Amino acid sequence: MVAPPLISAGECIATLGKIGYTKVRQKGSHVRLECEGRAPLTVPMHDELDRGTLRIILRTAGLSVDDFMKLLA
Repeated sequence: MVAPPLISAGECIATLGKIGYTKVRQKGSHVRLECEGRAPLTVPMHDELDRGTLRIILRTAGLSVDDFMKLLA
């Protein structure tokens, strides 16, 4: 199993935007993303997301770490 990369919340949100997620609201340091046909996501606005947090975000989005890495590049 490949470990998720250490990235910022901004990079994560931009990468998820490539598959259709859009920012619908922000409350404090958490951004809510939605995409037609996929589960909504909440991303904490941290300079560096914990690997476990990113893994949960990817699982909810229905992406594998490998698929996410391809989108990130």
